[in-house]
Amino acid sequence: MLTLKGEHINLRALEPEDLEFVYEIENDETIWEISNTIAPFSRFTIKQYLENSHKDIFEVKQLRLVIAAKSNKALGLIDIFDFDFLNRRAGVGILIKDSKNRQKGYGSEALHLLIAYCKTHLNLHQLYCNVSEDNQVSLKLFQKLGFKVVGLKKDWNHVKGAFKNEYLLQHIFN
Repeated sequence: MLTLKGEHINLRALEPEDLEFVYEIENDETIWEISNTIAPFSRFTIKQYLENSHKDIFEVKQLRLVIAAKSNKALGLIDIFDFDFLNRRAGVGILIKDSKNRQKGYGSEALHLLIAYCKTHLNLHQLYCNVSEDNQVSLKLFQKLGFKVVGLKKDWNHVKGAFKNEYLLQHIFN
């Protein structure tokens, strides 16, 4: 089982016990904009996803980890997606579920651990992320950890009847 240990949080593999946690996140319409979700997920579908979450990142091109407190309580999720071994790059997404746990450093520590994992264990050359122009908290988080804005995608996402711009950020390892 993969566990990356930090000072205040750990990143760990998904477990069957995470079903309700993941179900609540995937079905929270207030965050669908972040994940480009347009329909709810059933518990059955999420259960199947959890049963297959052990598959190798080289096979499925993604990895989802739980951001867990030292007590092992799930706080959020951090994802590697679009894993491209040939070009040594991947996308990153992060979410702290409850607003009361946001802006306490958990996301920053989780992203720091993931960046180190991607460099050391996956031998990636770069990571990228997409952040809505109006999501200043996420923009600051990624920039604080070395991501640079490399572009602005105009009218990229259609959200609640309006188009929104989205930043593309990259973190290139030295």
